[in-house]
Amino acid sequence: MDCIQSPNGKRMYSMKGEEYMADLVLIARRALSENDYRLFRYTFLLGADWALCCERLNLDRGTYFHHVYRIQGILGRNFAETEPYPLFPLDEYFAGQIRKQRMTELRESMPKPRLRRKREERLPMIA
Repeated sequence: MDCIQSPNGKRMYSMKGEEYMADLVLIARRALSENDYRLFRYTFLLGADWALCCERLNLDRGTYFHHVYRIQGILGRNFAETEPYPLFPLDEYFAGQIRKQRMTELRESMPKPRLRRKREERLPMIA
């Protein structure tokens, strides 16, 4: 249990680790479908390897990893855009530096990556 100062100057006690885990699970339940949440629970909360998850959920390896990457994308966005304290980055969640802008505003203000131009299609050489 951690003792911190509340805004009105009194002491507050909290269990930051447990609160973080509870927030993580609640956001995952809200953001994911029932099947995706089952996969999230087996893989990330229970720590099962891919072979056990594939057997348990009746998936092949490629489909399993496709779902895992999609779940990571969905949850990453939700964790970063949670208000008033996003779950990522962790220093902000645990009362470190507080950002005044939303994550989407920061992303829009960053310079866009330079992409290479596509090569012009060359005509086949006919001999």
